[in-house]
Amino acid sequence: MPGCGAPGEYRAPKSRFQLAEYWWFCLDHVRGYNAAWDFYKGMSPGEIEAQLRADTAWQRPSWPLGHVGARLDDAVAGDPLHILNAAGFQGRRGGRVGAEVPAEMREPLATLGLGWPVTMDEVKTRYKELAKRHHPDANNGDRAAEERLKTINLAYAALRTRLAEPRAAAG
Repeated sequence: MPGCGAPGEYRAPKSRFQLAEYWWFCLDHVRGYNAAWDFYKGMSPGEIEAQLRADTAWQRPSWPLGHVGARLDDAVAGDPLHILNAAGFQGRRGGRVGAEVPAEMREPLATLGLGWPVTMDEVKTRYKELAKRHHPDANNGDRAAEERLKTINLAYAALRTRLAEPRAAAG
């Protein structure tokens, strides 16, 4: 500070945009600077909220617990030699590790972005998510979105029919 003879031993950031660059002050002046400094000065309420949310995860991307790796199912582990199956290992979903996908279900599963084995609840959840995303009303009548929705509907119908077959045979 001009006129201050004390050594500048305490650092303070220059601005919120320059947090790695510092002003150096004596103890009395750094206390005054810090008392008057406002990180959020000039930010709108929306910008402040976004900054607080980003700070919650230390400025790193985050997602709800249990969603990362949700698509990394037993097929990723693979078991080409059937060693795990022979040992009686059950995968996360209770199915055999490396279980073969029925041929007629490969394309519908790929369309919905699902892995095998799959439950009807997983299929319904994914279908609803994709239907909302690709519905023409949500995409200003976009023809490509409409065609994608038709493909999603066909895939859902095929999976629903195929997954319901074992129950009908058992009943």
